[in-house]
This record gives sequence, C-alpha cells and structure tokens, in this order.
Amino acid sequence: MTRRLLTRPSRRPAAARADGRAGTTGPVGPAGRAGAPVSPVLRTAAAYAWRLLVVGAAAYGVFAMLGRFHEIALALFLGLVAAAMLRPPADLLARLMPRGLAVACTLIVSAVLVLGGLALVGEAVAGEWPSLVREFRDGLGRIQVWLAGPPLRLDAHVLDDFQSRIGSYLSSHRSTLMSTVLSGAGRVVAVFTVAALGLFCSVFFIHSGDRQWSWFCAQLPRGARARVGRAGAAAWRTFTGYTRGIVLVAATNAVLVCIALFVLGVPLAVPLALLEFFAAFVPLIGSPVALAVAAVVALATKGPLVAALVVALIVVIGQIEGHLLHPLVMSWAVRLHPMVVALSVVAGAIAAGIVGAVVAVPLVSVAWSVRQSLHDGRTR
Repeated sequence: MTRRLLTRPSRRPAAARADGRAGTTGPVGPAGRAGAPVSPVLRTAAAYAWRLLVVGAAAYGVFAMLGRFHEIALALFLGLVAAAMLRPPADLLARLMPRGLAVACTLIVSAVLVLGGLALVGEAVAGEWPSLVREFRDGLGRIQVWLAGPPLRLDAHVLDDFQSRIGSYLSSHRSTLMSTVLSGAGRVVAVFTVAALGLFCSVFFIHSGDRQWSWFCAQLPRGARARVGRAGAAAWRTFTGYTRGIVLVAATNAVLVCIALFVLGVPLAVPLALLEFFAAFVPLIGSPVALAVAAVVALATKGPLVAALVVALIVVIGQIEGHLLHPLVMSWAVRLHPMVVALSVVAGAIAAGIVGAVVAVPLVSVAWSVRQSLHDGRTR
C-alpha cells in the first residue's frame, strides 16, 4: 500500500497540463488559455522607445540649462576656442620664459593682431563711405531702370511708390527704431561682458587647463577616472582639430574673396572679406550668405554683370570649400556626414540663433568622438 502510494504519479491541474502541452510559459487567462506572446519587433521597439525618451529628456534638460545660462556657456566656449588656438604658441614660449609670462605675451600679441585688423577694416569703411554712398545712390537708380526694362518690365511708378513707402515707414516708426537701437546698445554691453569673461577663462585654460582636468578626474569614483579621462582627451583632440581647421578654412575663403573683389573692383573688399571670414564658422550656410551680401554690393555699385560674376564666385568658393578644404584640413578631426552637419547647423540655429549655428557642429563632433572613444575602450 505504501509502495503503491509512492510510485503513483502526481496529477497536475488541467490548465497546467494544457500549458505544458502548448509549450508556452506565458500567463494563463481566465478561460484557461495562455496569453498571446509579444512580438519580438514590438518588444525591441518598446525597449528603444523608452531609452530614446530618456535621452531626449536629458538633451532637452541640457539645452534648457544652457539657454538659461547662455552667457556663461558662450564665455566658456570662447575660452576653449582661445585655448585651442593659443595654447601651442604659449607652450613654445614657455620653453624660453616662465609659464605665466608666456601666456601673457601670447594673449597680448593676439589682442594686438585682432584689434589691428578691426581698426584696418574700420579705416577702410570710413575712407570709402562717401564714395560708397554716392555709388549706392547711382546704383539704385540703375537697378530701377534695369527692373523697368526687359525682361521684367516692372512699372516705374510701382518702384517709385515702393521707395516712398519705405521712406514714410522709416519716418513714422522712428521711435521704434530708436528703441531698437538702444536695446542693441544693451546687447553690445552684454557682448563685451561675455568677451571679457571668455578672456578671463582662456587665461586659466591656457596656463593650466591640463591640471584643472586632472583635478576634476581625481574627484570622480576610482572606477570611472580612466574612462572619463579617455573621453576628455578624445573630446579635446576633436575640438582643437575642428577649431584650427575651421579657422584655416575661413582664412582661406576670406583671402580668395578679397582677391576676387579687388580684381572685380567691388568696393569694401576688405570688410566683405572679413564678413566672409566670420560667416565661414557656420558650415555650409555662412559663406553663401556672406557672398550674397557681396553680390548685392556689386549689383548696386557695379551693375548686373559684376554681380553675376560674384554669384559665380559663390559657386566656385563653395566647391573649393566642400571638395578641397574640408576633406584636406578637417577630415582628420571631424568625421561627420554632410547631412549630419547640415541638420546640426539648422537645429542649432533654431535652438539658439547664430550662436547655436556656430557651436552645433563642434558640439556634435565632440559628442561623437566621446562615444567612439568609450566604445573602443569597452571593446578592448
């Protein structure tokens, strides 16, 4: 009797037997059937979805914080740019003199060169201003005659009415324009404040930026120090490469534009070349905009033929920049697809205007280099 009870197989419930025969381990419904399994595609999509939501929320928080303290963020960015450009000459001078004196000499010489260039541009504008105003007045008359002739054949009375409307608008909104000018003066003060803070930060970045980074890494947990140090080295290498490369590209574009405008006889060649230099810091967009301004100046002062040549210059310089300068100068520092560059510039412009368009590409490049360095360190 006891042996029969020990050898008798135990009976499972009917629902459990059905679940075992079906070969599923899912939950059992009220009717005793197993629940439908979740599709692997849906499970993978859900896993990626919540991760993307977390990353998007983190990115939004970072940009919101930068927008709240955008003056400080911009000053730090300018300090890093100055350190990327001026640290090599400061290191060379530090071999001959004390470190602090080498940093001071580097900053003073750089400030003299920048202020001298701006003074040269201002003197050129002041010297050409009377003749430029006269040429613009005559050029606007020629443009009006050209628009009234073939092939456009616009009505001259419509053009005269348009000019009178512009004059009446300016006279009736003089108070608004004055308030805009005054608010612009406040922005000038903010610009000088940001520039002074950026210069102050650059002094310490050039003098002892490596020691500051070592101190920061030492405050982290021991297990994270190596990874953060490796990521920081990759980020600084990419940032310095991008900064020096974009400065070289901008300087080359400015020299080409200045030579071409001098040959064509377009006035304000030096100021327009300086505008091209600063506009080149916005990839893919800045140079065409600056050369479009040069084309308008050429149209008003020299006529449609010279303006057409300036437009052709836009195409030529765009081809040189896109197919020669960027691949040769910046490919070793920044490895981003042109579509990624364009989307980054547009997104940065939407988020923070001109400043966002300038910092978008180096920010994305640094983030990508950090990701690559961490991935390579993990796979070793």
